[in-house]
Amino acid sequence: MLDQLEYNTERPKLIIPEYGRHIQKMVEHTITIEDNVERNKVAKSIIAVMGNLNPHLRDVPDFQHMLWDQLFIISDFKLDVESPFPIPEKEVLMQRPDPLGYPQNYPKYRFYGNNIKRMIDVANDWEDSEKKEALILTIANHMKKSYLNWNKDTVEDDVIFGHLFELSGGKINLKESDEDLSNASDLMKSKKKHSNGGSGKKNFKSNRSRKRY
Repeated sequence: MLDQLEYNTERPKLIIPEYGRHIQKMVEHTITIEDNVERNKVAKSIIAVMGNLNPHLRDVPDFQHMLWDQLFIISDFKLDVESPFPIPEKEVLMQRPDPLGYPQNYPKYRFYGNNIKRMIDVANDWEDSEKKEALILTIANHMKKSYLNWNKDTVEDDVIFGHLFELSGGKINLKESDEDLSNASDLMKSKKKHSNGGSGKKNFKSNRSRKRY
């Protein structure tokens, strides 16, 4: 009895663990079937079992296509059956994806983040208009809020205008404008409002008034 025990370390590696070892053994057995008609019949039966294991995905588009692809993957592309869909190529699936283009720049004012710099670059490309002025003012207010998140003390608008002038390469100049940014207290107040949601006491009251059975 002890000699017949199997350990997972001695078993073949599960190619798609979500389907378990029984499905993989069924696929391995199907590969050994010599009769072409019988092999295709068994393959369709395995597809039906795999579909029953994922009933929540039945309404997903191309669900059957996904099952057939997974069947060939489990068989290590050794299964010779007629598929209603194009058979995936092993070389394509094993191909390493292209590396993601992570930003490699190191901005001088890191507390603003890369998104602010991208927004400034977009504003530089826009033609002069009221829409561009509104975008620039929005960017400046967001810069002031980001600055306050990094430094809790107050900050003068001239400091933000100077940073905006520098980050835009001198193309956006609000140093001599009459525009006033939002007050620091209003910016930080809106942050607290969104973070707390003002729902703590409301949830507490609703829980107390709820009937208990």
